[in-house]
Amino acid sequence: MEKSNEYYENLDKRTKEYKEWKERFNEANEETSEGLGDTIEKVTEATGIKKLVKFIAGDDCGCDDRKEKLNKIFPYNKPECLEENEYNYLADFFSKPKTMIKPDEQKELVKIYNRVLHYDFKPTSCGSCFRGVLNKLQTLFNQYQ
Repeated sequence: MEKSNEYYENLDKRTKEYKEWKERFNEANEETSEGLGDTIEKVTEATGIKKLVKFIAGDDCGCDDRKEKLNKIFPYNKPECLEENEYNYLADFFSKPKTMIKPDEQKELVKIYNRVLHYDFKPTSCGSCFRGVLNKLQTLFNQYQ
């Protein structure tokens, strides 16, 4: 018989059962890495390197600054949510079959693509290059359906 979270939350916080549940709960709900810096921090914690560095260099060893810089330089691409006007534009755009995309349509699609996916794609006349943008936007849009 599986016990609910409510059961564990009502346990005495000093019991072994509660402590084990809390550890499993925290691991399951651990925040995902935002970038390479977070991943490196997890590896150094798991291997014990972080404790060793803190022991040798002290608490202010620069690890947090390095982690933030690495997260900014090498972020994991987490898409932003579509705003209502972007969703409506994509719904209208994908509802009609297209053989050609007008420059103003491409400009708007690139604007949405860059904001939501954190890219710096420039409008292009290359159909195969732009097809990748459309495919990613279509996939993102379909997730809202």
